[in-house]
Amino acid sequence: MAFNLATFKTRTLTAIVFALIMLAGLFINAWSFIILFTIIHFGCWYEFVLLLKKIDEKKYGYFLPAGLIYITLPILLMLDAGFRGNFFSYLNRGSNLPAYSYVLPCIIIFSIWINDTMAYIIGSLIGKTPLSSISPKKTWEGTIGGAILCVLVMGYVIIPIILGNSVLDITASGHPLQWFVIAAICAVFGTLGDLLESKLKRMAAVKDSGNLMPGHGGFLDRFDSFLIATPFVWLYVYFLY
Repeated sequence: MAFNLATFKTRTLTAIVFALIMLAGLFINAWSFIILFTIIHFGCWYEFVLLLKKIDEKKYGYFLPAGLIYITLPILLMLDAGFRGNFFSYLNRGSNLPAYSYVLPCIIIFSIWINDTMAYIIGSLIGKTPLSSISPKKTWEGTIGGAILCVLVMGYVIIPIILGNSVLDITASGHPLQWFVIAAICAVFGTLGDLLESKLKRMAAVKDSGNLMPGHGGFLDRFDSFLIATPFVWLYVYFLY
């Protein structure tokens, strides 16, 4: 495929705008965080309904409850992670908004971004073995390499920056493994989320779930990995760690 400069510029500009909006929502304050993921929630729901209608116009209503698990649950768990496990309690008692921390949401989002980027780069360079017929462009080489680099980059570079510590400080804290485990969970289950959405798009006979971002697709195209990875990170953090 010939290199298209106009397409490259469009994709790059769109990616920059997307990243800036995400970072603003994550870092400004608790309300920007809530607003960001509320928009993501309804955007994903809208595209999910459209996909289901294209898959089976007559029976799509029967599959809508699956959206509660696929879309709504991960959004609620992300909000809970941002509010240090107190968001559900806040909903129940209706009191003041609990303290917000961007640490875990940022680790999840950045892990997914880095895994996707590294998998694409490595797959483009040395990828030969198809990962799945669902997504022919994905390779085992890219998937494994992306996951390994995701864990290393997150554990030794990004997470220390997010926490405001050096790598040695984190290693000396007594629980250095947790950061590598979270990054690994995001890499593995994020890839599964990508494959799941690819399967839905193939069943609906569409290339993208939407056209929100020129050159990048819609809400589900951008957050498919996040929707599957977040519940597993949440389970690890609140039940195993």
